[in-house]
Amino acid sequence: MPGKTAFVTSTGTSVTAPAEPPTESESVGTVLVAGAANLAISVAKLVAGLLSGSAAMLSEAAHSLADTVTEVFLYVALRRGTRPADEQHPFGYGKESWVWAFIAAIFTFVAGAGFSIYHGIVTIVEGEHTGDYLVSYIVLAVAFAAESVSFAKALKQVRGAARKWDTTPGRYLRHTSDTTVKAVFFEDLAALAGLVLAAAGLGLAQVTGSETWDGIASILIGLLLLVVAAVLAHSNASLLVGQAVPQRIHDRIAADLAGIAVVTAVPTLFTMRIGPGEILVAAKVDFADDVPAGEIEIACDEAERRLRDTFPGIRYVFLDPTRGRDAHSG
Repeated sequence: MPGKTAFVTSTGTSVTAPAEPPTESESVGTVLVAGAANLAISVAKLVAGLLSGSAAMLSEAAHSLADTVTEVFLYVALRRGTRPADEQHPFGYGKESWVWAFIAAIFTFVAGAGFSIYHGIVTIVEGEHTGDYLVSYIVLAVAFAAESVSFAKALKQVRGAARKWDTTPGRYLRHTSDTTVKAVFFEDLAALAGLVLAAAGLGLAQVTGSETWDGIASILIGLLLLVVAAVLAHSNASLLVGQAVPQRIHDRIAADLAGIAVVTAVPTLFTMRIGPGEILVAAKVDFADDVPAGEIEIACDEAERRLRDTFPGIRYVFLDPTRGRDAHSG
């Protein structure tokens, strides 16, 4: 059933319970704020870059423009990934959000990083610079303030989610399946670092009279974008292939199942993330030999309650009653 949690018992019957709808409003707000900030900043940086001739400023303009397009992809990911399940997609469309997030990471790699590195090399080779530095400094200061607002919202969401899962923000970012907020967080962090690099490059170029520093800053901004794009692309690719939950959560799920009175062992447990914040659980469960089928069905109901109370993101649980000697670890 679309939007339901199913429990398969030894008698072949299924018990259903309403699944909680995904909470996407906070992620949507984070993406919209980041997108609006990046669009305004990219225009300002482009104007400043054209007026000053600074490679670092033009690279920053490309950086912000790439981030703006990325936010569009992430917004599409949020909308497409929360469509309800249907007959063709019985587990929903959660994984589609990772497809769009992966495309966003590739776009950052090609558009932002490629332009920044290329333009930096050209600047080092040609060494040309025209215009006043002041306009670039003003735009960088305004951009830093705007990016700080966007980063603060992303950081607030990350910290809130980390508290909900009783973990640290760093661990949450490493393991979260909500790659939209992860992308916004790292892109905003990279944007702030890029602004510092651009300012340093401009300052050194102005002091030394050598535009090589401006070109080096542009290349470093491009390399920074490469790192961010690689991290996000790897994260989304792993989720698309079929990633299990972290070991700590896996062990807790196994312990909750094993803690049911009529369960003697859980020899095999598989988990898979099927969407942002959504988990599928499948396990071979060794029930006590003298337990009738009716009690096994009751035990499956209890498994639902325990698991969903601990991890509300669990959408589907499939339990396969299996004799201990026939079970195989996997």
